[in-house]
Parts: sequence; structure tokens; C-alpha cells
Amino acid sequence: MRATRRVALALDALRHGWPVEVDGVLRLLPAETGFGPDVTSPRLLISSARAITLKLANQREAAEPHAPVLIRGGDPFTLSQARVIADPALDLANPLKGPFLAEHLDHAASARTAMELALLAGILPAFLIDPAGCGEAQVVSSGDLAEWRDTRHLAVAARARLPVAACEDAEIVAFRSADDMREHVALVIGQQNGERAPLVRLHSECLTGDLLGSLKCDCGPQLDAAIEAMADEAAQGGWGVLLYLRQEGRGIGLVNKLRAYELQDQGFDTVDANNRLGLPSEARDFPVAARMLALLGVRTIRLMTNNPGKVDALQSEGVEVTERVPHQLPPNPHNARYLATKRDRTGHLL
Repeated sequence: MRATRRVALALDALRHGWPVEVDGVLRLLPAETGFGPDVTSPRLLISSARAITLKLANQREAAEPHAPVLIRGGDPFTLSQARVIADPALDLANPLKGPFLAEHLDHAASARTAMELALLAGILPAFLIDPAGCGEAQVVSSGDLAEWRDTRHLAVAARARLPVAACEDAEIVAFRSADDMREHVALVIGQQNGERAPLVRLHSECLTGDLLGSLKCDCGPQLDAAIEAMADEAAQGGWGVLLYLRQEGRGIGLVNKLRAYELQDQGFDTVDANNRLGLPSEARDFPVAARMLALLGVRTIRLMTNNPGKVDALQSEGVEVTERVPHQLPPNPHNARYLATKRDRTGHLL
């Protein structure tokens, strides 16, 4: 069985609540989706960010930033107890947890792979370690994940003319990897011209903002304004490329994004909400965007963004960014704090 298929099966297993075995050394059952009668484990694997919120960072084995943490309680963890520990949305109803002891983690690289798999599966990054009675595990390795992430597997799957309201001269291009269910698309507006750098926007999928008109973010208005700007560019002899990346919530997934919204309603900003979930505030896959541009024959771009980090990320993947084009829209009462957090904590130029 090829490496990328093993990763696809492991992600499917995690979503269904089945166990996985990483590198032959860690047998894991996801705390969020796992099931089984009387499943228990003496140890639980959690993220470093979640360990901090559980006040474990003062213990030596939990002090390394961004490293998974192995914890033990007074009694074996049940699945219901593991879920309470993993999900910060349950903190108010379950304020007393522990005490827990952070233990030495023998297989740190394998544990990091497990956390990456949880992120890709869109589940909370917490696992029961070697639980009894949970059935056969899906085998996967760290090398398999590296192979699955290799962007050379991404290819153009289909393309067609797609007139849009802002510009009738447009084409949509779909990209797909065999063992990745996410299908990214590019909207090419105007006539592609290799002698002129296109206006490019990287837009991460946002169901709530793009389709439902959410006021909690600025995603929908940014998407519309980017297409309008590219249409104006095309009217003046230029062209544009909108990359629509299937990376909901900046890569954390829809369900986890909604969990973050719930924490924001409790008073946490977007960065702290993600941290309490044990998730990064930035988990987008910029190499995928670079690969999409390469498949379109685009090497040099003018990038619409307020985030200098996007410029750096694309340039590190070999894309030449000749200009950063600001893309700022007015705030509303519901997203003013969100935009302030982008400015103050994630380096956006707003």
C-alpha cells in the first residue's frame, strides 16, 4: 500500500473514531471521536498549548514550546474524561481537572505526527495512549505523512470557462491529489499574460463568511472585493488569479473554527481561542498555493494581502512577489476585535 493511501486511511480512521498506530510505537485513540465499551488508558497525549491552559507548563516534561505533552492522572482516563480535558468549550462546566503529571515522551517525532494528523482530520488534538479494547489500529508513519504532504501529487483535474458577475472573461481551474479529499480551485480573471504579473489573492475557504454572510470576520467582503479588483485589472489589459484554498479556519477545519467562535463569545480573542483548543493560529498550507501557481505557469505575482507573512511564505516556496497590494475593508461592530487581533497579534498591516 502506498504511503499517501495510508495517510488517507488514517485520517478517515480518526474522523470515525478508530485507533491509529504511528511509526509502530504509538497506538492512539482520538479523544474526541473515539468509542468503545469501557475504553480507558493511563496516559493521554495533548498539545503543548492545551497543557499550558491546564497549568502544566511549569513541569519540566511540559515546558518545551509546541511539543506534544504526555500526561497521567491519579486514575486511568475514560473517554468521557479525556473529552473534558481536550475540549476547552467544556471548561466552564468542568472547572476542576487533575492533578496531572507530565511524563517523559519517548517518541516525540511520532507524537508530532499524531498531532498533525488530528489537525488534518479536523478533530481535537488529544489521544488516549495504547487503550485497551479499542480494536485494530490503522498503521501510518511519519514518512507517510511527509509523502502525503508533498505538493508534487497536486495536479490540474479540470478547467472550464466560468463567466462571473464581475467579469465574463474568467476560467475556473480545479486541482486535486489522489489521496486528499480537498479540491482547491483557481479563478483566472482576464486573459493570462506571461509578460505581466497577475494580481493574486490567496483566499482560504470560509463557509460562514463566504456563503452565509457572517459578520464575525471579513472573509466574504474580501472575497468579493478581490474579484472586483481583478476584474478592474482585466479591464485595463491585466489579469488576476484568485486561489480558493480548501483550508477552512486557516487550516483548523470548520468544526474547530466554530469551537473557537464559542470561546470568543466567552471573551477570548482569535489567537487565544485557538491556543486553548490546542491548535495553531496559522495552519494554512502555503506550499499548496505555490504549487497551484506553478501549474498555472505563474512565477511572478502582485499579491493582494495585509499579511506580510503571506509574502514571506510564498517567497520561501519560490514565488516572486513584486508588490504587496493592500486589501483592507472597513470593520463592522462584530469583527472589529477580530481585525484588531490580526493587527496586534498576527502582524497584519491594518
